[in-house]
Amino acid sequence: MDFSYEKAMGEQIRKLREQRGWTQEMLSAKLQTAGCDITRSALAKIEVGQRHIYPQEIKALQNILQVPYELLFV
Repeated sequence: MDFSYEKAMGEQIRKLREQRGWTQEMLSAKLQTAGCDITRSALAKIEVGQRHIYPQEIKALQNILQVPYELLFV
């Protein structure tokens, strides 16, 4: 199975997070506050393409990062 797409999406999430000056801990806290239970460790795995990302997580990330969905899917 080719995981290069998930890795690219994770890299984009990391880039967007870093542009805002947020740590993984800060972003995971924002996600948890919004009702999306992602730990810092899970977020780290998503960013390097080692963990699948679920649709509800994509929706929460789009909301918190305040970007169009297209920007997550590069």
